[in-house]
Amino acid sequence: MNKNIPTYQLNTVSKYDDNASEVFFLNHRIEKPKVEINIPHRSNFYAIGICLRGKAEIKINLDKYIIEHNSLIIKPTHLIREWISMSNDFESLTIFFTKDFIINNNNLNIDKFPFFEAVAKHVFELSTKQSENMIESLNFLLNKYKTANMFRNEILKNNINSFLYEVSSIYDEQNVLSNSMQNRSQFITSEFKSLVNIHFSKERSLKFYSEKLFITSKHLTETVKEVTGKTAGEWIKEMVVLEAKFLLQNPSLNISQISNILNFVDQSTFGKFFKKSTGFSPVSYKKSF
Repeated sequence: MNKNIPTYQLNTVSKYDDNASEVFFLNHRIEKPKVEINIPHRSNFYAIGICLRGKAEIKINLDKYIIEHNSLIIKPTHLIREWISMSNDFESLTIFFTKDFIINNNNLNIDKFPFFEAVAKHVFELSTKQSENMIESLNFLLNKYKTANMFRNEILKNNINSFLYEVSSIYDEQNVLSNSMQNRSQFITSEFKSLVNIHFSKERSLKFYSEKLFITSKHLTETVKEVTGKTAGEWIKEMVVLEAKFLLQNPSLNISQISNILNFVDQSTFGKFFKKSTGFSPVSYKKSF
């Protein structure tokens, strides 16, 4: 049953540096990673990179993104991602780092950056100038990464801190531009998906989301379907299923506890929902790990 959503550690994907555990750089194409990246997975590390050439498609949570030249890619730890396709000439310049690496002996709150939030847009195209600046900053970090120094990690950490603020500035510019170009249907859909990311574990009724958006449930369903090809109900269900799969991997949680976390009325209702959605009972899915 290849339905797992594993959580990868940094040293499992750092093919070119087996000692990497807290920070790692990829400055060439992905050849054959040590783990499967074409299946849904989470990670214990953040990643920020820019596409130098080629084309790829990635799914982050329920959103699909096309990655092309000058695309900035931001991958938080807690979101489920899956590489759908990647051209043979795909190359990127990417830095990977764990939360512990950044916050250890540091007052920086990494979770305050909006581009790491679940509701953020995680791939977007940069202008030529923004792309040049981002490549310059990443190459600067790469040089620090490669330089042997007794304070190498401290130097890297401080420079990554500055880099995160640079990314935040670009993200804010992009977010303002994106919002100004959205039509009414796209705006409603974007707001709906943001609400789902926040409330899906407790609220699954269309009425809840439509009232938050001050529209009817029928209008919400039709709008989301028009923009995404999926109904609002399908978006909610798929988010619940994704989280349920992740929780079922946790050996310390039983089915009843997971049912409670996801706010089902009882374990039986959760079991019927999960089996109808995936074809597997929660018990059989849990035993596959």
